[in-house]
Amino acid sequence: MIPQIVFGEGFRILDHGAAATGQAAAFAAQADDASAIHYNPAGMTQLEGIQFSGGAIFIGGDVRFKSASGGTVKGGFDGTIANPPPSTFFLTANLSALGLKNLSNWTAGIGVTIPYALQLDYPDNSSISPILTHAALPLLDIKPTLAYKFNDYLSVGGGLDIYTFASFLGEGHGEFQRNPPGGNQEANGTDTALGFNASFLLTPIRNEAGKPLLNFGFVYRNGADLKLKGDFLSNGEKVADARTTVELPDIYTWAIAGWPIRNARHEWKIEVDVEYADWTDFKDLDLHLSDFKNPALPPGFTQTISQPRNYRDTWLLLIGTEFKALSPPPLPNWDVALRAGYIRSETPIPSRTFEPAVPDSDYNALSAGVGFLCHAPGKFLGILPCNSFGAKAIGLDLAYQVLLYQTRGINNNQQPLLNGEWDTTLHVGALSLRVNF
Repeated sequence: MIPQIVFGEGFRILDHGAAATGQAAAFAAQADDASAIHYNPAGMTQLEGIQFSGGAIFIGGDVRFKSASGGTVKGGFDGTIANPPPSTFFLTANLSALGLKNLSNWTAGIGVTIPYALQLDYPDNSSISPILTHAALPLLDIKPTLAYKFNDYLSVGGGLDIYTFASFLGEGHGEFQRNPPGGNQEANGTDTALGFNASFLLTPIRNEAGKPLLNFGFVYRNGADLKLKGDFLSNGEKVADARTTVELPDIYTWAIAGWPIRNARHEWKIEVDVEYADWTDFKDLDLHLSDFKNPALPPGFTQTISQPRNYRDTWLLLIGTEFKALSPPPLPNWDVALRAGYIRSETPIPSRTFEPAVPDSDYNALSAGVGFLCHAPGKFLGILPCNSFGAKAIGLDLAYQVLLYQTRGINNNQQPLLNGEWDTTLHVGALSLRVNF
């Protein structure tokens, strides 16, 4: 895994599976593939046997800044593809499939996602280079998860979120760089922090085959505090120890999904999710420097570079739909899904503390996607039998999303160099491979 992801709402990434991305991440009440580990752990109880999902998110786009004085700066995401694959990994198992017949109501899972990340570059000689030339936060989330099914109506789930960095992820640490007079400066740091999540899935109505017709979901994700410790470098040479704290938000998701059509031939789902992200604890990103290599300074000297943030809470509206044809005549051994979705997101970042590392604004996003699930005796991609290696089904999901950020005028920033108009557009491609055993 070599993820290098850009910002989402704040710097939160919403996309962790192509089936969900195709529906604008409105998936917490459906949660019927292995990515339920992220979207709603309680949904894992819907999954039979052992199920795997892994995939990639490809992000491109640019940031355009026109300063109050008329100059322009263009930033980018380190190339057209900002996140080499893979970027998500999910594995679930109903415990009865592992031979624990008395624990058939329990499902266990392990996931790996990149829920918060930055990867953004600006020219070394631009008007904002004294403030920022590069920012990266390749943060990994390891998610051991359990779910329990009380009955056909109610399931609960939860697990840990182990946030950490790894040497094979980008530079293996969070960092920012700038180029003030006197040469390039860099601050970097790593940490491992622990959060948790909890959820439920309520299914009051099912059809005669026992499949849900109406689902209600709720998910709570606890934010962790990353206490980053690392180095402060000037022109490539370490001159001080560095530390700062990134306070991740608590997130609440309420979701409802209904199936106006669900029979042996067709399924049509409509889902609406509402998310609240409490960023209000993210007051600052103050950088504390100590142990300067300067004999003129007293031992233990510490300097603090003030970096106020004062983020606000935010709301997101996510609407998604999926239409499935089950074993249609042209493809009798396949299930084919068409997906679409819409997101409306608020920004948590005030104009006063707006920064080029997270050039966020309110945005609208449109998504579309397709999915193919192959059953025996069909052949995946016309080559591999869909029951190979003991599998019951093999699937491929593809999605595209465009994020249209509103042009943001900044005129009262604490850094006057950042006053002007900021305009961002992102394009997201997602691919996931699914195998059901």
